[in-house]
Formats: sequence, C-alpha cells, structure tokens
Amino acid sequence: MHKLSTFAMIEVDNFYISLHVGWGVSSMTVPMQLARIIISEISDNQVIYLKEVDGDRQFPIVIGICEAKSIDRRVKDEARPPRPLTHDLIVSIAESLGAEIDSVIISDLRDQTYFAQLRLRKDGEVIDIDSRPSDAIAVAVTFQPFLPIYVSEEVLDQATPKDGTA
Repeated sequence: MHKLSTFAMIEVDNFYISLHVGWGVSSMTVPMQLARIIISEISDNQVIYLKEVDGDRQFPIVIGICEAKSIDRRVKDEARPPRPLTHDLIVSIAESLGAEIDSVIISDLRDQTYFAQLRLRKDGEVIDIDSRPSDAIAVAVTFQPFLPIYVSEEVLDQATPKDGTA
C-alpha cells in the first residue's frame, strides 16, 4: 500500500521540516547517518546505530542477521553477488516503474518497534512505502553515495537519553 501526497522539505538550522500536504501533518526530521553495525554470530538479533549528522545523538536499532549482513556488505563495498539480492530487487522494481528512491524516514516508535518509510518520487508525486527500518536502510546503502536517512524529532527524543547516547 502506498500513500500519495504533495511534499516539501525545508531546511532550518540543520533540521528538516517535512510537509505532507493533504495529511495535515508536519514533522521535523533530523539527518542521520549509519554509525555502526554490530554483527554477532551467536545471536539472531544484530544492531545498527544511527548518529545525528550534525550532532551527538545516536541510538540503536535491533535488526535481523540477513539485513545486517546486507548492510555490512554494502558499507564495506564488497563484491556484489552475481544475482540481485532482495534489496537490489527493490531498487530495480522502483527504477523499472519510473520512480526514484529518494530517502529513508524513520517516523515512529511504538511498543519498542521502529516504523519507517522508503520515500520514492514519481512524476512529481511522493510515494511513501511502509518499511522496516532495516530494509529501508539496506536499500539506502545500495546507492553511492548512500541515500539520506532522516529520523523524526519525536522518535529521536524517545530513542535517545538526555545525554545523547544510547
């Protein structure tokens, strides 16, 4: 399922205000970057850390082993497999349909679960695709340079303690 809206992104002092006209909702988003990937061979749960681009706040997201290895492989710029992986397939589908994958937005945190959207643009429209953050980030790192990752200010406030570390 996708959501169509008119979209504008306005930068104000390193914060981005996303305006989704038609939803009646606006939220501040903060540019983030992938800071660390922790892969444990003895656990099904892996961890990635996102860090504020122009600040000190960071927080962890627990992800699965397949997504962690896919992200890690791309960050380390290892050789691509001979056949497309799932995250490559998502990019190919979007491009084949004439859409451009624009960014990742982590928009909500409920019951210790993060919610994200993979933002696409097609013919002047914005299409937000509901996604797990791990999948959206795995898609983001298939691009060179990586696609931007934004986190809503509300999520960042919930996910980071007062001293900015997690």
